[in-house]
Amino acid sequence: MDLRRLGNSGTIVTAWCLGTMTFGKEADEAASFAIMDAYAKAGGNFLDTADVYSGGASETIVGRWLKARPTEAQQMVVATKARFPTGTGPNDIGLSRRHLGVALDASLARLGVERIDLYQMHAWDALTPLEETLRFLDDAVRAGKIGYYGFSNYVGWQVTKAAQIAQRQQFAAPVTLQPQYNLLMRDVELEVVPACLDAGIGLLPWSPLAGGWLTGKYRRDQFPTGATRLGEDPKRGGEAYEPRAAQERTWAVLAALEAVAAARGVSMAEMALGWLVDRPSVTSVILGARTVAQLEENLRAAQIKLSADEIEALDAPSRPPVTDYPYGPGGTRQRIRPVAGGRAH
Repeated sequence: MDLRRLGNSGTIVTAWCLGTMTFGKEADEAASFAIMDAYAKAGGNFLDTADVYSGGASETIVGRWLKARPTEAQQMVVATKARFPTGTGPNDIGLSRRHLGVALDASLARLGVERIDLYQMHAWDALTPLEETLRFLDDAVRAGKIGYYGFSNYVGWQVTKAAQIAQRQQFAAPVTLQPQYNLLMRDVELEVVPACLDAGIGLLPWSPLAGGWLTGKYRRDQFPTGATRLGEDPKRGGEAYEPRAAQERTWAVLAALEAVAAARGVSMAEMALGWLVDRPSVTSVILGARTVAQLEENLRAAQIKLSADEIEALDAPSRPPVTDYPYGPGGTRQRIRPVAGGRAH
């Protein structure tokens, strides 16, 4: 696998990160161990979890695997998150010093480690002053409880404000952001990606296959059924399928993806992942898997380097559908696009 810096830090991670949201729910402990074993064998060194995944079971399973695989554990960069409810009390949620202090200690215990390499704020907290959160994170870095910190699901101004406060107060700087980012969800390119490029923050895209849409398993006018994320839960499936299926852009993107993948002789999933991993500011793409077979198929994307023609064929139908000022004609913003040398215009 390609190796990259973790955002603007000196830590090196693989371009493909193993997401563990399925552990303890869709994958039992034995299946989860097998998935992590396969990932490590393939050369991966970056695990991502969260304290709320499967009610803490995901962190516990990852911790047991790290203990059972000491050689692999030495190489793994471990990331987790905090923010969402971990109890029923008023302080069992959010990004306050009180909640984060309890949540961090609980994550350290479940993971069985003395330090978490990357501690991420799972979502914005409008109630807690940002300075309070950042000071806690700086204190945690100085205390050796975390190596670095980052964010997830923040918008552009939130990223910029956090980076500027950290710089002004001489706090440790944020290094990463986890956004939802894929061929069907490119709105982050309008504000979030430029904010991250400006601050030197690396992107860790989640849902790179858009919940299975970019694998080609969903078809027009055919409601999802069977062993798919949407098919297994009819209510959730309907809520997630129908709005996206109603957009012509969805089917134009899927048609282009299918054609480009077929011409290369690879799966739609491999091509979608290959497109995403080399986008501006992307550090590592988070791959979720319920089985070893799913993981191995997705990791084949590591062998794909798209040509300029392939990138444009996928870019054209998938560009964010924005036509009005300031993003459209006459505006001052230019869309982000990769150019030679890894820079962005």
